[in-house]
Amino acid sequence: MSNTSLTEPSQSDGTSLSHGLKQRHLSMIALGGVIGAGLFVGSGAGIAAAGPSIVLAYTLSGLLVMLVMRMLGEMSAAYPSSGSFSAHAERAIGPWAGFTAGWSFWVLLCTAVGLEGIGAAKIVTGWLPGTPEWAWVALFMVVFCATNLAAVKNFGEFEFWFAALKVGAISLFLVLGVLAVAGVLPGTDSPGGANLTELLPNGAEGLVIGLLASVFAYGGLETVTIAAAESEDPVRGVASAVRTAMWRIALFYIGSMAVIVTLVPWDSPAVVEQGPYVAALDRLGIPGAGQLMNVVVLVALLSAMNANIYGASRIGYSLVERGQGPKVLGRVSGGVPRVAVLASSVFGFLCVLLSYWRPDDVFSWLLNMIGAVILIVWIFIAVSQLRLRRRLEREAPERLTVRMWAFPVLTWVALAGMAAVFVLMAREPDTRVQLYSTGGMTLFLSAVGYAWQRARARA
Repeated sequence: MSNTSLTEPSQSDGTSLSHGLKQRHLSMIALGGVIGAGLFVGSGAGIAAAGPSIVLAYTLSGLLVMLVMRMLGEMSAAYPSSGSFSAHAERAIGPWAGFTAGWSFWVLLCTAVGLEGIGAAKIVTGWLPGTPEWAWVALFMVVFCATNLAAVKNFGEFEFWFAALKVGAISLFLVLGVLAVAGVLPGTDSPGGANLTELLPNGAEGLVIGLLASVFAYGGLETVTIAAAESEDPVRGVASAVRTAMWRIALFYIGSMAVIVTLVPWDSPAVVEQGPYVAALDRLGIPGAGQLMNVVVLVALLSAMNANIYGASRIGYSLVERGQGPKVLGRVSGGVPRVAVLASSVFGFLCVLLSYWRPDDVFSWLLNMIGAVILIVWIFIAVSQLRLRRRLEREAPERLTVRMWAFPVLTWVALAGMAAVFVLMAREPDTRVQLYSTGGMTLFLSAVGYAWQRARARA
């Protein structure tokens, strides 16, 4: 395959999939995609480390994510594909790049399915003590595997209602929080700026930890560009989702962090032990806040399981369609790559079993291996956009319905930001292992992809 061609990479990517997702599905997937368990629970550790400067951390990483989504949106609107960034990397850089980006992301998504299942099971067993966690994980796996084996509109419908509940919950939280900060919520005194006196309580080191935590909390936004390939109008769907990314990130992530650190002292043990949202609701005296937020977190985890099985199956299908994986994964029935759905679900459940059988070696090694995959994917996106944009301007300018801002300056700024995150990860002992493990997997996949590319060229 010529690396300068504007045609679809290799075979027809995604053409045998159905187009059952409606615009309302895509809009809500885009909205709900930014609201995950990482925001509801994982942000607590970031707040404990960074204090009020967590707002700055989420703002900086949010700006980087906005640039990445804009670049991805430009390419996905020009070439809607179930392979998303993997197909773009193949087209822009070469088959080895598409192979590396695609399979590393597939491993990330499948492992995340298992982690989310474990998290959801822990919540349910808290309500129903004595029931086995693995049985709940198995039940969730069966439900969402079945959902994804059916027509794609079933996935879209599940995600629509999951996302609607998450958006409603966080919107209500923001309204209550703003009213409390303003001092107009009945029965609550405004804390004013009492909790904001120390911007950097743990110095620059705390800000760095908060920044790294916030970067990985944004993972999952890429799913909407994968789903767009199966929508009624892929180009309009991608364009709409990307154009609203800025206000969604600003409102849900940065806005809620600002509300939490204003209402709750950053060093309160409850921020980590209960989660920042539960701690804030308890501070407002809302009865049953903990259980209410547990329901929302459970929905967020189940939504992520559903979306990640979907995303993994479509990435796997696209790779096989382009000749980069076992052909059996490319079988499509009823517009759905059902073998790819089953394989992704089985891999996810295998990760769950490893967490019980080999928690201290194999499972921890797997977690470290996927620790920085999202950054690798972002780099492929940025490099692909740099190469494809010039080619599109020269050969098919009519496809540029979404354009990267201030090209190429902001693309290079984004790449510099990613390099800075890598440096920060290398400085921190906890993230250094993840960086090296992910680097090892990336080099291995790159070598396999390059060998496959050379063999195919000779053939």
